[in-house]
Amino acid sequence: MALEVPKTQYNGKIREVVLGKGEKQVTAGGETAYPFYLFEGEMPRLPRIAMEVYDTPPEEWAEAALEPFAGVTDDPVAWAKKCVTDYGAELVALQLESTDPNGLDRGADEAAEVVKKVADAIDVPLIIWGTGNQEKDTEVLRRVAETCQGKNLIIGPVVEGDHKKIGAQAIAYKHTVIASTPIDINLAKQLNILLGNLGVPDEQIIMDPTVSGIGYGIEYTYSVMERMRMAGLVQQDDKLQFPIICNLAKEVWKTKEAHIPTEEAPALGNAKKRGILMEAISAMVLLLAGGDVIIMRHPEAIRLVREMIIELMAS
Repeated sequence: MALEVPKTQYNGKIREVVLGKGEKQVTAGGETAYPFYLFEGEMPRLPRIAMEVYDTPPEEWAEAALEPFAGVTDDPVAWAKKCVTDYGAELVALQLESTDPNGLDRGADEAAEVVKKVADAIDVPLIIWGTGNQEKDTEVLRRVAETCQGKNLIIGPVVEGDHKKIGAQAIAYKHTVIASTPIDINLAKQLNILLGNLGVPDEQIIMDPTVSGIGYGIEYTYSVMERMRMAGLVQQDDKLQFPIICNLAKEVWKTKEAHIPTEEAPALGNAKKRGILMEAISAMVLLLAGGDVIIMRHPEAIRLVREMIIELMAS
């Protein structure tokens, strides 16, 4: 008697969202089954990995994370080009760290000019990530959207408190918005509804559920992302049928385990290998939960994740 494997019936589909412009544009989404469940449905394209770049020399980074970018961390344009030419980045995520009011507090005009220079220097999609300060992000991201009209940037985080002003600019200047909520499925659905009511087209929305690194509450992140996918695919909730982006790198590399030198904690193993593995494992967990675009930092961690993706797609 042949063994019949039970299969889940999916009635929904994750929307396809085009990121960027031109020949190197990327399409995220399109799944008709849970992540990598190729025996039950389709996963028409591989998850995408973006490499992060900072608009100011990063402070307090682990030595292992700085090493691959030696000589370019003071120039975001050179840094972004290195990610593309040397490490094959499919997308670049520019973190606007310098605009933080509690830091350098750079102005919107200056930030927008940096974004435009980076956008003009690379031919892959560009993600723009603010600081999370609503007032400053509203000012900066609106100016960025205007300055880079028609380039289809992916801009965020867009939250309930600033969704009207940033969303309106995204509509006017044709950019994709990152709908960001604090690890809660109901808040994620609510923000998607608000953006839709504002007039942001479904094909210009990608969700950010807020993520964490392994050992720092990733189980909670996983369960919320899993419920989003369940709602979208099985329960036909069209307000949760959007691709998911995970801003992972900064969460992993700020942990104490990624910073402690080998000699200070020999029981934890080699510091460089430790950080790389923490990032790679965290990324794989989020991909298995439903991530479509993962923002990562270390080229070796990215290589490991790409190899695992290929293995899973071939199985």
